[in-house]
Amino acid sequence: MSVWNPLRLLDLAAMDLLRDEASAISTLEYLPTELFPPLFILAFYGRHSETLKAMVQAWPFVRLPLGGLMQMPHRGTLQAVLDGLDVLLAQKERPRRCKLQVLDLRNTGQYFWRMWSGSSSHVHSSSMMAPVAEDSSRTKQPLALLEVYVELRLKESNLDEFLIDLIRWVEQRKGSIHLCCKKLKIITTSMENIKEVLSRVQLDCIQEVQVNSTWHLSTLAMFAPLLGQMSNVQRLFLSHVYLSAFEEQEQQHIVQFTSQFLRLHHLRDLYMESPSFLEGCLDQMLSCLKTPLDNLSITNCLLTESDLTHLSQCPNISQLKALDLSGVTLTNFSPELLQVLLEKVAATLQELDLDLCGIMDSQLEAILPALSHCSQLRTFSMCGNLLSMAIMEKLLQHTSGLLSLSQELYPAPRESYSSQGDFHPERLVQLKAELLKILRDLGRPRTIWISSSPCPHCGENTFYHPEPVVYSYNTPA
Repeated sequence: MSVWNPLRLLDLAAMDLLRDEASAISTLEYLPTELFPPLFILAFYGRHSETLKAMVQAWPFVRLPLGGLMQMPHRGTLQAVLDGLDVLLAQKERPRRCKLQVLDLRNTGQYFWRMWSGSSSHVHSSSMMAPVAEDSSRTKQPLALLEVYVELRLKESNLDEFLIDLIRWVEQRKGSIHLCCKKLKIITTSMENIKEVLSRVQLDCIQEVQVNSTWHLSTLAMFAPLLGQMSNVQRLFLSHVYLSAFEEQEQQHIVQFTSQFLRLHHLRDLYMESPSFLEGCLDQMLSCLKTPLDNLSITNCLLTESDLTHLSQCPNISQLKALDLSGVTLTNFSPELLQVLLEKVAATLQELDLDLCGIMDSQLEAILPALSHCSQLRTFSMCGNLLSMAIMEKLLQHTSGLLSLSQELYPAPRESYSSQGDFHPERLVQLKAELLKILRDLGRPRTIWISSSPCPHCGENTFYHPEPVVYSYNTPA
C-alpha cells in the first residue's frame, strides 16, 4: 500500500496557481509559507518571470538559496529575480511578509528545496527560519540591506555573462547590497583577469582559496598581496608552483608570499601540492603562521632535513589532525626527525599519509614508538614505500593498540618483488596469508589494505587496486 504524502498536494496547488499568473501574484500576500518553495521551483523552471519577480518581494524566509536551482541557469529567470530585488530595495518599508536578507547563489541549498518539495522525510523548519550567522567581516562595515553570496571560479576563459552582470548590478547598488564570496577557485594563469575580478569583491569575506593552476613563483608573488587581504581565509590550497630555471629575485618572491601568512589569523587548513620553491625555505612560511593548523599537506616536492626540523619545532602544528607528506622523499633523512614530528602531534593526529616517501625499514622502526602513541589516529597510509615483511610485522604490533584506527593502507612487502624489481602476485598471496596469521595472533578484529605497485626503486608511483587482509573472530584458523 502506498503512503500518502501531503506535500504532493502542495505541488498540485502550486501548478494550479501558475495556470493564471496574475492570480498567483495577487494571492502571494495570503499564500501559506509552505507553498512558497514549490511555487518558486515551478516558476523558476517554467520561466514565469513576473511571478518570480513578485515572489522575491514577498519571500518569507531569511535566505533564498537560488544557487541550488541553477545547474542549468536561464538568464531571463535570473534577471527576473534581480528585478524583484530592485523593487524591494527601492521601497522605504518592506512588505509585511518579506524576511529576505541573503540571496545565496552558491551551489548549496539543495536540502532546503528537497525538504519543501516533499522529497525529504525529516523536516527541521527552525533551521530555515534562523537568522543568518554574522561573519566578522560584516561587523567592520555598515549593515547592507541584502547580502549576495557567490562562489568565484576564475578560468582561462572569460567569466560567464551572468556573473559579469551580477557584479555590475551590485556595483550600481553599493550601500544597499554586499557581495560576499566565501569560496574562490582559480584555474587560470592570467593575473590581469584575477586582479580585475577581485577588485570588485570584498576580499575579507573569502574563507577558502583554491589555486588549481600551474604558476611560476613570480605569479604567486603577484597574487600574494591579494591573499594578504583575505584575512578570514580558513583553507588555502595551492597546486604546482614552480621555480623558473632563470627565476630572478627568487628570495624576494618567496618573502612576498610567506609574509602574507602574518595576516591570515583564521587559517586552519593548508594544502600545498608540488611547491618546488619550498625546498630549504619552509621555515620562512612556518614562522609566519599566526594560528594552530588543523590540516597540513605538503606533497610531491623536495624538502631538506632542515625543513623537517623546522616543521617538528613549529608551535602551530602541535594540534594537527591531519598530516600529509606523500611524495616527499625522506630516504636519506635522519630517522629521529620524523620521530620528533610524530611525538609533537601524537595527542591530536587523526590522519597520516606517508605514501611514496622512500621510507626504509630503519626509519619506520625508529618512528614506531611515537606512532603507537597517536591514540586518535583513524587513517594511516604508507603505500609506495619499500618495506620488509619483518618490519611490517612490527608495524602491525605497534599499531594494534590504536583502537580508533579504521583505515590502514600499506605497501606489498619487499619480498613480493624480485631483485630486478618485478612484482610477483603469487608471492603476495603467500605473504598475505602470513599477515593474516599476524593479525590473528594479535587477537583484535582488523582490516588492512595491501597495495602493490611497480617497485619504488624503478621510479614508478602507480598503485594497483589495494586488496584487503581481514581478520575477524569468525575468520577460520
